[in-house]
Amino acid sequence: MRIAVNTRLLLHNKLEGIGYFTLKTMERVVKNNPEHEFIFFYDKKPYHEFLFAENVQAVTIPFPTRHPVLWYVYFNLILPLYLKKYKVDVFFSPDGYIPLNSPVPTLNTFHDINYEHNPDYIKDWGHRKYLLHYFPIFAKKSSHLVTVSEYSKTDLMDFYDIPDSKIDVVHNAANELYYVLSEQESEIAKQQLTHGKDYFYYVGAVHKRKNLVNLFKAFDLFKDKTASEVKLVIVGTRKNWRGELETVFNSLKHKRDIIFTGRLEAKNINKIANGALALTFVSQFEGFGIPIVEAFAAGCPVITSNTTSMPEVGGDAAIYCDPFLPQSISDAMEMIFSSPSLRDELREKGFEQNKKFNWDKSAQLLWNSIQKTYNHR
Repeated sequence: MRIAVNTRLLLHNKLEGIGYFTLKTMERVVKNNPEHEFIFFYDKKPYHEFLFAENVQAVTIPFPTRHPVLWYVYFNLILPLYLKKYKVDVFFSPDGYIPLNSPVPTLNTFHDINYEHNPDYIKDWGHRKYLLHYFPIFAKKSSHLVTVSEYSKTDLMDFYDIPDSKIDVVHNAANELYYVLSEQESEIAKQQLTHGKDYFYYVGAVHKRKNLVNLFKAFDLFKDKTASEVKLVIVGTRKNWRGELETVFNSLKHKRDIIFTGRLEAKNINKIANGALALTFVSQFEGFGIPIVEAFAAGCPVITSNTTSMPEVGGDAAIYCDPFLPQSISDAMEMIFSSPSLRDELREKGFEQNKKFNWDKSAQLLWNSIQKTYNHR
């Protein structure tokens, strides 16, 4: 079988969630199936670390894909020519984008359809219009689909009227750079970050749907209630900061106790997770919620939302709150802060819950889906 893969998001030193999903599943799929050929289609020159084995051929299509017009040209006009040229049997896309006019059986991936629930969160008009118009078509056109949680599977079935039999769940898993450090390593990192003060942390985009407005408000309530020296550490780039986020932050009584680190590498986020009271990941909407399992892997308790996929990922190993109520988030923070025994219990449960999500299992499930797609011909 000759399998082509859309690898445009395998970006050197810039792997986001979809790129990491592609990396961790495909490096296993390729190595576990040496009798098959894999063609990785890039829109720029690939780095050598993404060429996993001898049965991988990297092909650069010199056409950038960073704008709706370019997406249309690349996927509908150029890519079909390459699929034909390389006599591809199956095309796998890990990011939702597929050609609409190719006869090649297609396995497509929908990580979530948040744009259907909250289209206004996508500020760029062209980007929003493209997703809302083409992604329902992509879902129906695909020979088979994978998604990353049972919640997202149900969402796809409900919104796009996709039958259950057409969708497989292939979970995400933690970045392998998250693990438990020694107490000495953790304490050194804590001293460097907060001068030894306890802290909660958030990691992810500084974006409205990640619910930082209510997290900030909750932190103020928590500080008022406990009169503690606890800090809140925000790991992520301040995109979409202007507006409500900035206004709410500037109104906080305890904003001096909020630390912004900017974007960090996984090894440094792991240090933060190891020393934290808890991860406060209270997003309004997630298709999976990778920071939850990464906190579990680092031995960090988790506070997360009682909505969308997060209870599925957190299981009985997290404290849940209503992300739309700052008081609910604050109450969860107070529970964690005031009970060392609860933190210890959540750490142990987190280790067990995290065993449900691993890249070896996900890669095998993805390969099963590729085979289903091939048999769809």
